[in-house]
Amino acid sequence: MDLSYTAAEEEFRSELRAWLQANIPDEWVRPGFWEALPDDESFQLRRDWERDKAMAGFAGIQWPTEFGGRGGTPGMKAIYDVEMVRARAPQTVNPLGLAFLAPTVMAIGTDAQRKEIIGPLLRNEVIWCQGFSEPGAGSDLAALATRGVRDGDDFVVNGQKVWTTNAMHGDKVFTMVRTEPDSARHRGISMLLIDMHQPGVEARPLKQMSGASEFGEVFFTDARVPATDVLGEIGDGWRTAMLLLSFERGASGMAQYTEFRRQYDEVVEVATRLGKDRDPVLRAKLARVLTDLECLRLHAWHVLTQVEQGSDLGFEASMTKLMWSETSQDLWEVYDELLGEDATLDRLRLDDLDLDLRPLHAQAMWSRSVTIWGGSSQVQRNVTAERVLGLPR
Repeated sequence: MDLSYTAAEEEFRSELRAWLQANIPDEWVRPGFWEALPDDESFQLRRDWERDKAMAGFAGIQWPTEFGGRGGTPGMKAIYDVEMVRARAPQTVNPLGLAFLAPTVMAIGTDAQRKEIIGPLLRNEVIWCQGFSEPGAGSDLAALATRGVRDGDDFVVNGQKVWTTNAMHGDKVFTMVRTEPDSARHRGISMLLIDMHQPGVEARPLKQMSGASEFGEVFFTDARVPATDVLGEIGDGWRTAMLLLSFERGASGMAQYTEFRRQYDEVVEVATRLGKDRDPVLRAKLARVLTDLECLRLHAWHVLTQVEQGSDLGFEASMTKLMWSETSQDLWEVYDELLGEDATLDRLRLDDLDLDLRPLHAQAMWSRSVTIWGGSSQVQRNVTAERVLGLPR
């Protein structure tokens, strides 16, 4: 396991760190700043900032230079992820497009698709959503019911998608549609690239318990999609989807460790200010979380080393997802126990204490979802047991 970065990678770190320090206003890192902004204002602020970051050369770190990236190493990408967290940089507004769609288009897209999609996506000129989940399909992507019927040079699409991130801000959606009626399971599915601003496409917000509407549901009613906007081959969308999802496998967990360690320190600070830092039961639970965090850090270094050596991690990505999601959830369960019923508050005032808990409250609520999305913990355990450890089904 290599625990070092090259001189070129450290030079990149210094350059990135200097840019972040010069371009993140002090007010942005104050507790509660982002939580206090309306969704639309927060989104636009982050969109503009991220466009400027891309224009400065700090986007698409591992993308080939021909597509507007830096052509960087896995180590540079890991440094980028860590420094963004350390600087408390705004979260990306185009996560699914950047992480999944763009690399897929680079690999199998037509020349026209590469030209139309990659540059505008990198600069946030076009915001992309992912339309995979459906109300009746759950985690079974092959059970989708949305249909696309060929009509001349177009597909006419009818159906519904749900839990669509950025649905209310999305310009386009890459989505799975059954284009061959009565086809079996994984066959007869195509991945369509659909304009969300056209007639026949309606997005409705889904309000979360935090009050935010990061997700939405999308309805297609006779929406027309040119056949040229199929990514990959018509009827071979399952293969396209598996390629698309494979691009998360290079993630090492470095950013997650960095973020969770900062959150851990913030929880400890709250415990100290409440005078509960000497509680032996609480200390034992925090020690267990810290141990798991350090295991995640070492695992992240192992994964990064393997990626830099050109190894295909494949199903070991399930181990990374399982580790960081379970560790995150354990941390916030300790936070909930620490505050008790006060964990539901945005602000805690006790005697001479005045604690702004908005960022912690938001993270605590969000943590309930991390063992579900991106593959539930049950699914990840099955994949790890069968595909990594070789256990029987």
